[in-house]
Amino acid sequence: MTRSDTWTVGRLAEHFGVTVRTLHHYDEIGLLSPTERSTAGYRLYTQADLLRLQQIVVYRRLEMSLDDIADLLDGADDAVDHLRRQREVVTARLDELSELVSAIDDALEREMTNRPATDAELKELFGDGFSDEYQAEAEERWGQTDAWTQSAARTSTYTKADWADVKAEQDAVNAEFVDAMTSGEPADGERARAAAERARLQINDRFYDCDHEFHRCLGEMYIADERFAATYNALEPGLAQYVRDAIVANSDVHRGHA
Repeated sequence: MTRSDTWTVGRLAEHFGVTVRTLHHYDEIGLLSPTERSTAGYRLYTQADLLRLQQIVVYRRLEMSLDDIADLLDGADDAVDHLRRQREVVTARLDELSELVSAIDDALEREMTNRPATDAELKELFGDGFSDEYQAEAEERWGQTDAWTQSAARTSTYTKADWADVKAEQDAVNAEFVDAMTSGEPADGERARAAAERARLQINDRFYDCDHEFHRCLGEMYIADERFAATYNALEPGLAQYVRDAIVANSDVHRGHA
């Protein structure tokens, strides 16, 4: 055998991901002793030594003791029986680990579900209806109001699932407005006013106290602010004015009942 067929302890350690100290220890206890030595007395490992180390590494990953590995490799135990016992142990461990992974997944799902939604998740849900620029502008305009403070306190704990519910509610109200308008219902008709009342209650329940007078002011903003108007009119041409008129009509009815 030529020297090119042998491995130094450093090269062997690097190849198998073990330390030189570990290989020295294996040599000291007789688990893996190099077949050859260099003229200077350095350890040299042959291909047979490599094969034995491969087996040792595999068995150590199965958490077998060094004594058990030595008995197995040296034939003190029947290899097939020994490996079958180890397979049973590993299979049981796999079941335990599988249960542990499931428990971790459940805990992770709870944490992800209960944490407040991120800006990225809000953008995913609301698209162009949510932007950092618009949020900053809104805070500058209304940040000192009681409504803003109340809304910020409520929504600070909203999860992605909560915001998904909010969006679903808003979409449902907008669909009612569109359906009423396209069916020829006047803005002061019963269906349009019912949609307006549902919209007011959604704001009141989800964000801040919104009485009919406050909702009336919001209705005026829906047509005065080009972005609000564009959002509604993208659903149906003229919808922003229709929603505003329905809100005003609903407010008038409740004012008359007050």
